Amino acid sequence: MTSPIRRIAINTGGGDAPGLNAVIRATVLAAANRGWECYGIRDGFNGILCPERYPEGGVFRLTPDKVRGIAHLGGTILGTTNKGNPLHFPLTLPDGSIRETDRSDDILAYFAKEGLDALVAVGGDGSLTIANALHRKGLRVVGVPKTIDNDLDKTFTTFGFDTAVAFATDCLDRLHSTAESHQRVMVVEVMGRYAGWIALHAGISGGAHGILLPEIPFDIEKVAAKVRGRDKIGRMYSIVVVAEGASPLEGGRQVAEAAGIGHAERLGGIGERVAKALAERTGKDARVVVLGHLLRGGSPTSFDRLAALRFGAAAVRALDDGMSGVMVSLAFPNVDYVSLEEVAGRMKAVPMDSDTLQTARDLGICLGD
Repeated sequence: MTSPIRRIAINTGGGDAPGLNAVIRATVLAAANRGWECYGIRDGFNGILCPERYPEGGVFRLTPDKVRGIAHLGGTILGTTNKGNPLHFPLTLPDGSIRETDRSDDILAYFAKEGLDALVAVGGDGSLTIANALHRKGLRVVGVPKTIDNDLDKTFTTFGFDTAVAFATDCLDRLHSTAESHQRVMVVEVMGRYAGWIALHAGISGGAHGILLPEIPFDIEKVAAKVRGRDKIGRMYSIVVVAEGASPLEGGRQVAEAAGIGHAERLGGIGERVAKALAERTGKDARVVVLGHLLRGGSPTSFDRLAALRFGAAAVRALDDGMSGVMVSLAFPNVDYVSLEEVAGRMKAVPMDSDTLQTARDLGICLGD
């Protein structure tokens, strides 16, 4: 029989997303209402593994007062990182070289020493893979799915996605008027890594004429033909949305920075590549807009805010019910739980039989295939 819970910790890892602070608030309040103490770990697990960076403490008590009025704020009061994976932690050797080491046992030792009974791990696929590894080593863990990319399996959606799509759609609305005024091609590059959810949803909602996704290698000549076809009917401008992980039929993804010790590869540059190719093939002025980290910032939409609050409260309920090794999932319209084993290391791509994808085709949007 598991021991009763008295103290829990929460961390936020990977890229930031609107709604993280709402999760933190809900977790703290739900824990306090059960008489539990809650502690925040700074910058993923760095607050535990690199305490020297935090003179004020890498782990600190989160009281209801500390989380008052934060649900509507973007970012995370705990900080985050995508370069502190404790399973492959970068260690600098005396000669200046760097090697990876597994420091997961250091985390378990810290929890035992400080009397922390469980962890609420908020993050994307990388963070939840770490959470699953810690669970398998005996730590009580509940995961909360977070990513603007919406690429986590076994959940209808992740918080942060709706906010990112809403912002990207607003940007597309604005670009229509300037593109039409100058009779230009506007290429809009959006985040999403290896999944095209943001590009697809924002592109359709924002009236794009072309949408290029990682799931569908594109023929740039077909996109150019779409632009020329619009010109022939007097529609002298075009909007093309490009997911950062999209790639042409011939050639790989556009990588801004290769993977290295402690960090994954960084995508970027496909928008510029597409704009240049379209300008060459159509003779039109083509400009690129990279939304980038603008998609991560700002206040969460009401949908994301409510989803995040529900997820935080559900994570505490799961621990109270004796669960571990599970992720909170939105099985619309209710919250459910799925095994971290079913989520870790898996990515949810846009399915080719998606009705949303078919909607794009029915509307005459060019997908480059």
